[in-house]
Amino acid sequence: MTTTPNYKPESPQVPAAAEAFCGKRQGPAWWDKQQLERQGCTATDWSRVTLHPDTDLSLIRNVDFEGDCSVGKLDAVDYPGSGLRNVRLIDTHVGDGASIRNVGGWIKNAVIGNEVTIDNVGRIEFEPEATCGLGLQVSVLDETGSRPVPIYPGLTAQSATLMARDPKLAEDSLIPQTVAYCEERAMSPRIGDKAVIRDSGTLFNVAVGREVTIEGARRLANGMIVNNAAPGRPLAFVGAGVDADGFIVEDGSVDSGATLRNVYVGQGVSIGKGFTAHDSLFFANCSMENGEACAVLGGPYSVSMHKGTLLIGVQTSFMNAGSSSNQSNHMYKLGPVHWGLLERGVKTSSNSYLMHGASIGAFSLLMGDHKTHPDSTEFPFSYLFGDDKGATVVVPGMMLRSCGLMRDEMKWPTRDRRLKRKLPMHDRIIFEVLNPYTVSRILTALDTIAELLHLQADDDRYIRYKGMKFSKASLERARQLYTLAVFKYLHSKLPDGQFPEGEPQQSVGEPAEWLDLSGLILTRDTLDRARNAATVEEREEIFTEAFERYPELEREWIMQRFDSTWRVEPERIRIYAEDFDNIVEEDRAGYRESLLAEAEMLKL
Repeated sequence: MTTTPNYKPESPQVPAAAEAFCGKRQGPAWWDKQQLERQGCTATDWSRVTLHPDTDLSLIRNVDFEGDCSVGKLDAVDYPGSGLRNVRLIDTHVGDGASIRNVGGWIKNAVIGNEVTIDNVGRIEFEPEATCGLGLQVSVLDETGSRPVPIYPGLTAQSATLMARDPKLAEDSLIPQTVAYCEERAMSPRIGDKAVIRDSGTLFNVAVGREVTIEGARRLANGMIVNNAAPGRPLAFVGAGVDADGFIVEDGSVDSGATLRNVYVGQGVSIGKGFTAHDSLFFANCSMENGEACAVLGGPYSVSMHKGTLLIGVQTSFMNAGSSSNQSNHMYKLGPVHWGLLERGVKTSSNSYLMHGASIGAFSLLMGDHKTHPDSTEFPFSYLFGDDKGATVVVPGMMLRSCGLMRDEMKWPTRDRRLKRKLPMHDRIIFEVLNPYTVSRILTALDTIAELLHLQADDDRYIRYKGMKFSKASLERARQLYTLAVFKYLHSKLPDGQFPEGEPQQSVGEPAEWLDLSGLILTRDTLDRARNAATVEEREEIFTEAFERYPELEREWIMQRFDSTWRVEPERIRIYAEDFDNIVEEDRAGYRESLLAEAEMLKL
């Protein structure tokens, strides 16, 4: 799996085919010029127009040349359908086999690659110093701009998260490193080989990569569309009605009237059906439709499909937003300075509301209104209910029973749109639901639950902890579910459920602290190394190493973290794991029974 940034700008400034004959003949011969003029062509200075000697001049009609222009080989035999018709070229270089027709305005300061198709387009123009979105700073999480993330081809969810979550480090080192990285990769004003631009409005300072298709876009400005896939397998696409300004689309798709302002669309991402986003980043395989995103750091597999859904000032991954889910981040006091965290796998129900700042624990279900800034990260796999006063009632561990949770773990890898494209996959993703990060949280939750169960409930029969409410019954049930989940994890990771003989390997140091960095499960030590990296390339290599060494580091952690409480005989571990599986299977059976009952009800 290749993950380090490998993007290189397409060059040279002039297509090789045009460069090869440039200087051999400055301007067409007088008889060629007469033929072109008879075919409706004009030039401000024919001596500055260079034509490939093997070009079929009959394929150039109603073309106005201004400034320095060159045209590669146009030939109906070698390049069927090639030709120039009804277009104004200003300081533009056209490659071999291009088909450019019906441009309402002009094409200016552009380098057009080989076999490019441009048809029925309003205008294509590049400014001399256009950056095409490279290095654009996106004000993610905090709309005031205190957490900017520069965007570039090859941006990973891990680097973006590190910059957004540590603005001081970003200001001191990460952003300067990124600026230097971008300066080495300045874009040429280029339309890449075999790109297709059809039935679209204005493209202003928009670099288009190899084999990219733009079809029906309304307006595109200050951005780039990048294709890293193998020839014939592009993912990059911009479709009907799209209006985008300040963007990078890299191996992703934007379609159906989407509106983007200062947005990065990563590999395998799909945005469409009128979705609106500004100052947001979306990484591997996110799907966004109908709703709105504002200052969102969308980690891998974040999904929002419904109208009326607003994601604002929040970090997500493996998230699923219910219809009309809403969030707020300013409280009408200090402006939009609050932001929130939905850890991996959070689902929000229809009409749920979350007031930031808030942090919701991994694989939790959020229902109702939550106005007390809850932090439930100590209790993953929970149900969170908002009561009539906006307080948060937590039922810990209940999501562990859900058959859908394990189904998600299996389906995510199969739904990776990056697969079979032979492209370098930038975002590193650990798909496991039970992993060192979530299991560490479970172990901490078990200790906290033991303490809470010694407390007396308040008059309303709830135990309060960090602004959240728990019933004793839910805590006792969570203790059982969490314990079974840990044994399920150990059974899946230990060969035959067998710990090595002897005590935990404390001699090699304390157990590692684990983090979830937008899909990558890594240790705190690894993150510290990445923070101290001297270049973008070095940082990405560290993340890649963490991804590749994950199984090894996980085994070391298991040997260090689990004491005699968990080091029971393999048969007991197996039985507890089976008990966990049976609970999930009961949920699956109940779900199937409800489906059968509904099917019976709908019979005619």
